[in-house]
Amino acid sequence: MFKVGLTGGIASGKSTVCQLFSELGISIVDADIIARELVMPGQAALSEIINTFGRSILLLDGSLNRTLLRKIIFSDPEKKQLLESILHPRIHHQLKLKSDAASSTYCILAIPLLAETTMNYELNRILVIDIDEQKQVHRLCDRDGLTKAEADNIIKQQAQPSRRKSIADDILINNESLLELKIQVAQLDKVYRGLAL
Repeated sequence: MFKVGLTGGIASGKSTVCQLFSELGISIVDADIIARELVMPGQAALSEIINTFGRSILLLDGSLNRTLLRKIIFSDPEKKQLLESILHPRIHHQLKLKSDAASSTYCILAIPLLAETTMNYELNRILVIDIDEQKQVHRLCDRDGLTKAEADNIIKQQAQPSRRKSIADDILINNESLLELKIQVAQLDKVYRGLAL
């Protein structure tokens, strides 16, 4: 299976780009969806998170309070590393299983922290979504109801755009309209189909 790793900063448009590839018949394996599945009630990863962060990390229904957890990890780098040590090996394993089982010509592995990790995902190609930082902050504030300072803090803790670009085989610029994004995705789809043969 020809595997394309897709990454980009928070609120750069990864979900939209994945949706556009999906509409072209391409299998998407999304690390964020896997992460959400791993922390469902009854999952081993959630038990480990509770043991590490305490029961106060849960909502009344026993599910993970993701908003609270995000606040904790983005204000304490050590706790962020603890959470990553619980989730990343499990996410890595599931990404491999699901991408190996994909049935499209090639598949997209959406891995938000690809530039930050040392794990080997055995990718054939890396696609980075790049966005103007002002647009990114604006989208993040709108989407998650954050202040500019909170959005800036989250963005600063992620890999710098230059780091992401340094690992890229392809860069998709997401500063314009959805139509422009569709055109870029369609062009990349042709490239990837050709490479996957």
